[in-house]
Amino acid sequence: MILDTETLGILSRAIEKLAEGFEQLPALAPAHPSAAADLERVLLEVAGRMQDNYPYMHPYYAGQMLKPPHPVARLAYSLALFINPNNHALDGGIASSAMEKEAVAEIAAMFGFPADHHLGHLTSGGTMANLEALWVASRLQPGKLIVASSQAHYTHSRITSVLGIPYAAVDADALGRMDLAHLRLLLQQGNVGTVVVTLGTTSTGSVDPLPEILALREDYNFRVHVDSAYGGYFKLVDNLDDHAARAYAMTSQVDSIVVDPHKHGLQPYGCGCVIFKDPACGALYKHDSPYTYFSSSQLHLGEISLECSRAGASAVALWATQRLLPLVPGGEFARGLSEARQAGMEFYEKLRADGRFIAPLRPELDIVVYAVRAETASRASALAREVFEEAAAQNLHLALATLPAALFRQVAVGADLDWDQENITCLRSCLMKPEHHTYMNEIWEILGCATDNCLGRSGASGSTFLRAL
Repeated sequence: MILDTETLGILSRAIEKLAEGFEQLPALAPAHPSAAADLERVLLEVAGRMQDNYPYMHPYYAGQMLKPPHPVARLAYSLALFINPNNHALDGGIASSAMEKEAVAEIAAMFGFPADHHLGHLTSGGTMANLEALWVASRLQPGKLIVASSQAHYTHSRITSVLGIPYAAVDADALGRMDLAHLRLLLQQGNVGTVVVTLGTTSTGSVDPLPEILALREDYNFRVHVDSAYGGYFKLVDNLDDHAARAYAMTSQVDSIVVDPHKHGLQPYGCGCVIFKDPACGALYKHDSPYTYFSSSQLHLGEISLECSRAGASAVALWATQRLLPLVPGGEFARGLSEARQAGMEFYEKLRADGRFIAPLRPELDIVVYAVRAETASRASALAREVFEEAAAQNLHLALATLPAALFRQVAVGADLDWDQENITCLRSCLMKPEHHTYMNEIWEILGCATDNCLGRSGASGSTFLRAL
């Protein structure tokens, strides 16, 4: 159940509490006097239509970056909708604006920024958050190049195109991380203004070498922007490998950072966050709108953001979640992330020990990529698609990703493939729910069955491969 009757009862009592604050107003007739029977008819039709979705909330959904919101986030968001605050100006969202500032300050503190000395706000998602960061970077370093890894999210090349900012991709190494040798070559040309460092690439979950990039900043004087839309909250976990742990330990030294609470932060869509280390960046947003900002001399969130109207309900949901689950190492929220990381590692070890699969990268977070072993890259790609469909027929939902051959040639079974094409389509799993660890044996059994079925249809017997069940 997504919401049980007890949870709905809590929402009902919270609505009553909310209504107490407006009892002094005259009673109003319903603005939309539809009959209850008509409302129910339409809502039941909506429920029927919404069944046409993957089971994102269930651990058998082990595909894309989709994590169900925490119940407190759902309830707080729903409660806020009865007010429908707008966090652009204080007139539209007094309480929710204050809650946004408090919640963002807690995220800033998580990354090592002073809670009272930063500039940050929520956005509609990571794309808009990264757009703001790159827009600020371009104004502070006008005309200079922005660079990001070839494995960084495509949004960076698209954003820079929209903004008219020069952009270049840095090669990725065999582990899916930014290649430092290629970055140094670009820096030596003298026109790089900002380096985008990804902590948790969306394709493989790889973590760029932030400490080494910060060291290069000493010689080449560029801004460092961290895109941790997916991986930012892993700052709190205690079971990262050394490379990733060293990178997360350095986040306090970057110029700006992005994280998406609607990914690992247990929030409904859409909720992104951008934070600048230097509050003086706010001067770049300055604009005049006297009809909007007339009621208070305090800072309005619309004065430090490019977006205008934004759902205050997102801030309320985030604030409530962080009040229930504080962003502290060793806390309940951090333990959930550690379990997801453990699930990724356990899944990887099973794949690595099984002759039917090629798992080229030890996961740095909770994303695992793996190919079905075959004679050629093209056949492996076709088998991945077949396993994807066969697993879905058995209620296990995976994802597909097309990755460069270089990521696979580093492992012996990958090097033995006939690389008749330079890319390979793989299966990809974001094991981001703590329940994925609990359900690992069931997930593995279904994957094995689906793979055997596909290998059998292709003429290869699944029993000829080693299995680690």
